[in-house]
Amino acid sequence: MKISEALYDYFSGQVDQIAEDWIETMEDSDPNSIYSLTNPVIREELKEQDKEFYRHINNMYIMPEKEFLEEFEQWVIELAKDQKHLDTPVQYVVREFMRNRRLYISYYDAFADEHESAFAEGERKRWEDLIVQVFDFTIYKFVDHAEHNSKMQLNAQREMILELSSPVITLSKRTALLPLVGDIDTERAKFILENTLSTCADRLIEHLLIDLSGVVVVDTMVAHQIFKLIEALNLIGVTSTLSGIRPEIAQTAVQLGINFSDITIKSNLAQALNYHQ
Repeated sequence: MKISEALYDYFSGQVDQIAEDWIETMEDSDPNSIYSLTNPVIREELKEQDKEFYRHINNMYIMPEKEFLEEFEQWVIELAKDQKHLDTPVQYVVREFMRNRRLYISYYDAFADEHESAFAEGERKRWEDLIVQVFDFTIYKFVDHAEHNSKMQLNAQREMILELSSPVITLSKRTALLPLVGDIDTERAKFILENTLSTCADRLIEHLLIDLSGVVVVDTMVAHQIFKLIEALNLIGVTSTLSGIRPEIAQTAVQLGINFSDITIKSNLAQALNYHQ
């Protein structure tokens, strides 16, 4: 029997025991870590994932390298999508991969010591180097894809926050309200413009009340974006009314030379609502 086949048979028979050793020697007190093992269900899930990990790694002994790496990478990519792993700090995941590597190498050493004569000259070291390379490949690919998935999640959450912070609220069949709250930066201003236009067009809105009582500061950029929004709304047949311009914001607007003379303005939202009834 070739040494590669002997290694495959040996490690295939050790999958359950290595996974058990890994779980039993785990020490993680961080409740935010998937490896804290506070939940028995997650404990079993982790053990099964570890077994699957070893089964995939064991294919290095019997598959052509290119084919093995392609198949193995797909498994790592799927693992990187696992939400529990995404929620765990990446340094903890890397730590456990490295601990897995040491554990796997210890089993390899035990096999190699027992079957020393079966290895050709330099072959024992070559197989050990390959094992290390495969684990390093695993760590690199996991971190790379986990970071990509985290960024996608973050972008989705950012879009949701933007949408929730700039809602167009339908008040009646043809009237809606856009309450603006907090700071308005370039990214948020762009989203407000695009989201408000598409929402008003989809809902056939004719009058939009834009309430600024929750806006902290109106600077040149914010004022410019409000003007752009009102002009764009006008082009699609939506008239606008501004409300909630606080005294300090009005003073800043005057100092900046911002002209609101052509825009319908009400001192507060209640007046704006009465105006459009």
